[in-house]
Amino acid sequence: MREIEKTLFAKIADITSAKQLIESWKNKGKKVVFTNGVFDLLHIGHITYLSKAAELGDKLIIGLNADSSVKRIKGENRPINDQNSRAALLASFFFVDAVVIFEEDTPLSLISTLLPDVLIKGADYNVENIVGAKEVLANGGEVKTITFVDGYSSTSIIKRIKGQ
Repeated sequence: MREIEKTLFAKIADITSAKQLIESWKNKGKKVVFTNGVFDLLHIGHITYLSKAAELGDKLIIGLNADSSVKRIKGENRPINDQNSRAALLASFFFVDAVVIFEEDTPLSLISTLLPDVLIKGADYNVENIVGAKEVLANGGEVKTITFVDGYSSTSIIKRIKGQ
């Protein structure tokens, strides 16, 4: 395996490894940022959102919905790309430090375990409605929202491909 592949796949962590990473980073004074999503068909909106999230701290962890979770949330025809492909694509970004796949419909358990310093979601959410916000705030962390790039979504891309 080439060195770049080793580095890429080393960023894909299970919850136990991610917790250890966060503890190590926090012990070194690093500010840990967390966001989550499906990230099915990556587009400029995703890249912009994730790069802005990364700027809000020193380390960025992404919680990625597993295929089973995506099917329950988005329907039987989703995801387009499987969880391993989506995780590898996200891990390939230089500003992403770890990707953790979760099976549940929400990342509440993951967030409660990891307790990042900053929790990020899109500006289509109100802070009080963000899953895990209460837990992060109770732990002394911050919750922030980031504005999306208008006109970009995996759903709209899929509709264009289908000619809808």
